[in-house]
Amino acid sequence: MNPSQKIALSGLEEVNVPGPQHLKSALSECEDPLKAIESFQVDNSILLPSLRPMLPLLDLHGVRRLDFHTSVLEELRDKLIAHINEVGAKEGRQRDAKLKQLLEKSFPVVRIKALRPVVMCILRNTPHIEDKYLRILVRDRELYQDTDTEVKRQIWRDNQSLFGDEVSPLLSQYIREKEHILFDHLNLNNLFFTPTPKVRRQGEVVQKLAHMIGNSVKLYDMVLQFLRTLFLRTRNVHYCTLRAELLMALHDLEVQDIISVDPCHKFTWCLDACIREKNVDIKRSRELQGFLDNIKRGQEQVLGDLSMTLCDPYAINFLATSAIKILQHLINNEGLSRENTILILLLRMLALGLSAWVMIDSQDFKEPKLDSQVVTKFLPALMSLMVDDQVRHLHAKLPPDERESAITTIEHSGPAPDAVEAYIQENAVASILAMYYTLHTARQKDRVGILRVLAILASCKDDRAYEDPFLHSLIALIIPMSDEFANEDFCTGLFDEFLFAGLTRDNVTRHMLKLLWYIHQKLPQARLMTLMKALQPTVQHQESVHKLYENLQKRVGALVAQEPQPEPMETDFDSPLKSVPTPGPHYVS
Repeated sequence: MNPSQKIALSGLEEVNVPGPQHLKSALSECEDPLKAIESFQVDNSILLPSLRPMLPLLDLHGVRRLDFHTSVLEELRDKLIAHINEVGAKEGRQRDAKLKQLLEKSFPVVRIKALRPVVMCILRNTPHIEDKYLRILVRDRELYQDTDTEVKRQIWRDNQSLFGDEVSPLLSQYIREKEHILFDHLNLNNLFFTPTPKVRRQGEVVQKLAHMIGNSVKLYDMVLQFLRTLFLRTRNVHYCTLRAELLMALHDLEVQDIISVDPCHKFTWCLDACIREKNVDIKRSRELQGFLDNIKRGQEQVLGDLSMTLCDPYAINFLATSAIKILQHLINNEGLSRENTILILLLRMLALGLSAWVMIDSQDFKEPKLDSQVVTKFLPALMSLMVDDQVRHLHAKLPPDERESAITTIEHSGPAPDAVEAYIQENAVASILAMYYTLHTARQKDRVGILRVLAILASCKDDRAYEDPFLHSLIALIIPMSDEFANEDFCTGLFDEFLFAGLTRDNVTRHMLKLLWYIHQKLPQARLMTLMKALQPTVQHQESVHKLYENLQKRVGALVAQEPQPEPMETDFDSPLKSVPTPGPHYVS
């Protein structure tokens, strides 16, 4: 017998209940084993005189004594658990003393599976469990697995590595789920930015993490530290999303112990409301700006967490989309960008979000200054590009006979202004605005507008135009324009000038494969073959990329097989060769 078995058998004896050890001693020291067993049964059966005459009746019905005693045990156990929960629901010292007394008496039998639920119920209802019990639970893997989350929280508070082991699979699952949406080539309705903030934080991982944290500020701080570390290590912006979603999930659950001490709560809550309503009004803009302006000396580190909140792709998407809408409004009303306070605030928040990784990595918590030339030079240049597209769009609607005399005969289809290209090379905010204007033109199905911007997007600072959320949105908007792929200029602009420049990044290959999955039948044969050759995955690519490529090859192959073969040329003249039979395959050298 190994030590763990010996401990497991000693639980009943520790609470003065005859157990296996007692029966073993009785059998080894008696002269008549059968009498010893009978005596043990009498002493330890249910001591109800009125019940004993009924036991022979159960025997007649074929009910085993074990089954009978087990059913009684289960019934009593359920009633006891219900009573313990009632005691635990109360508050005060009397409750704590009663639970402590119950735990002291019952904990020795925790390794007996039939009785373990009772002990676990007491532990679950005990606000502060003594370390001597927690140490036993941690050392025994089986006991730890059966322990409720409420108890595990008390273990995790002083065991960060164990908590990390529990949290790590959830974080990996969260990243996989986000990437599945971004790269899913089978469901065009499952778009990344479609779900509302409320829906997103109802996700399994966010809810599990919120449950694991409970109202423990220490565990919440541990999770935030995990997210910061992973964001630094991987640069994966989905950890920023999770940081915001987790805080708002705890807000929904009204966990005041945490949301009252998180300095980012009010800012994140206000931003969440703006994203939900797809609008920043004057009141909310003042709240957001007031928060940024009132960070006190000595609290600059808050900017690190704020920058993560603003680096969340959903926040970037909202800020950039809102900025483009404001620019459209300014154009229609002949307003100046530098005079629009909400636009300046959006750009300021964009700058803070886009600097998140550098700020946390350097631990230099200073808000980056928004380059004034982005407002005074880049935005006017971008607005002139937008005006060109609007004028060209209106010009196309005119009757043919009016187009000749209209003032709109001025060229509006040339390359983007030099200032636009110059600033997106040097400034992250300018890059994001150019990218989101590209999405705007794609929504309008403006092929000329798309090509004008695509021609310069490859030069965006830090290759931002090749990030997954943007490419996911762009591809989803371009797929419905599949007829355009029959035109060489459209293929040149999209593939040669933009996407091919990012092919060194594995993710670009995956987005292009998704695009080809839907539009390959519209491409000229030579262009399709060139693309398939360029997109052939290497050993560095993930298995999912190889599988998608193989499936796409089959799809393209099936299309080629269905194409009608050219009919043989007809001849109208009589020829003596007509009567000569066609040679079989074995005649061909």
